[in-house]
Amino acid sequence: MGLGSVALASLLGGWKSTASPEYEPNPANPFASKPTQFPARAKAIIQLFMAGGPSQLELWDHKPKLTSLHGQPIPDSFIEGKRFAFMDSSFKNRSTLLGTKRQFTRHGQSGTWVSELLPYTAGIVDDIAIVKSCATNLFNHAPAKLFMNTGSGIFGRPSMGAWVTYGIGSESQNLPGFVVLQSGPRGPRGGPVNWGSGFLPTQFQGVPLRSGAEPILSLSTPREISVTSQRRSLDAIRDLNLTRLVETGDPEIATRIASYEMAYRMQSSAPELTDLRGESDTTLSLYGAKREEHSFARNCLLARRLVERGVRFIQLYHADWDSHGGPGQTLEADFEKVVHEVDQPCAALVKDLKSRGLLDDTLVIWGGEFGRTPMGEAREKTGRNHHIDAFTMWFAGGGTKPGLVLGETDELGFSAVQDRAHVHDLHATILHLLGLDHERLTFRFQGRDFRLTDVEGELIRKLIA
Repeated sequence: MGLGSVALASLLGGWKSTASPEYEPNPANPFASKPTQFPARAKAIIQLFMAGGPSQLELWDHKPKLTSLHGQPIPDSFIEGKRFAFMDSSFKNRSTLLGTKRQFTRHGQSGTWVSELLPYTAGIVDDIAIVKSCATNLFNHAPAKLFMNTGSGIFGRPSMGAWVTYGIGSESQNLPGFVVLQSGPRGPRGGPVNWGSGFLPTQFQGVPLRSGAEPILSLSTPREISVTSQRRSLDAIRDLNLTRLVETGDPEIATRIASYEMAYRMQSSAPELTDLRGESDTTLSLYGAKREEHSFARNCLLARRLVERGVRFIQLYHADWDSHGGPGQTLEADFEKVVHEVDQPCAALVKDLKSRGLLDDTLVIWGGEFGRTPMGEAREKTGRNHHIDAFTMWFAGGGTKPGLVLGETDELGFSAVQDRAHVHDLHATILHLLGLDHERLTFRFQGRDFRLTDVEGELIRKLIA
């Protein structure tokens, strides 16, 4: 028995960690798939994160009353005691209501109201569940993104993707369990903390994939190093790490070992993933994607390919949805552009998953970190400020109820008045669909058992089929 085998046998016999017993990591394979707490409806998640806060009032929340009162002051009762991101540009003059210029029509057997800006998504309304009463706590971009991802505005908490892979592992042997794809003019505010592992072992953090022939920097083996030489080096490093792991019991060393091995396997699996030559012209046309052009459409197609390869959690960020009315942030040309970039690919992803029999157990989530105000914001042009009291998200597959429109806001679209869905409730429901009880999925850190939903969260049972 070699040194590595001796060390590994020792680990398997005496491993100690701060994880809950039912989530105890397997040192031989930290990424191994784990049983769920109860039968799961979904086994993978694709989260389409619209970074910047899409205006629900231009897309989903049809408010004829708001349009009829356009230009009139908003009643004080709505904004008394409320805080907003940019008080000066929103309230230096009496804030007035801003009706949308977009036309809404009903679609599908569900008769769902959808904006003219979403012709492709309008075609799948009977396959998705729309929640118009979402609410969150934080109204600036970076903290709000952090809250949507981790359930907290405090740095150092694990992201939802990290919690999921910690809880049930991954079915992929050659790719990370949690993958991040980005598109648009820039990355999301806050950066890697949005897909970080926090106090969980770092093996559970998201792995960003780049476009092109080298999806991960420094992954390729230099030409002068042979396959045999590389394998011998990795084996030697593994044995040294195993020896140290037995001596110290540091779980991060197990993460390091697993990361080396995953990187080795990804030298072939990652380029194969991003090579779209095997995809038909019909499929590319469905998404509006080009084989070699980096775009949100291409990332949606890659998300389907990742699901097919057993990846547990795939997160797509697309910027920029900020709509204050300044340069690059108008509710006219700029908003239209970003909506156009995502409408066809999002609808195509749902259709493609459904046609391949993958939608039933793949949960697709669409939404941003918050919504936009029904009042106008005065900049170079009139836009909308950040809004935490009401915004819209939609869900497809994975045990959610197709054709559902859940929740309602008041006649001005300011606050949820029916079936309010707070971020903690959304997280609890998402975990439930994966076969996880959000109150039992915990990790002890600094003397406390932490969870994704903190000390809150209720299941949104109406969302579940």
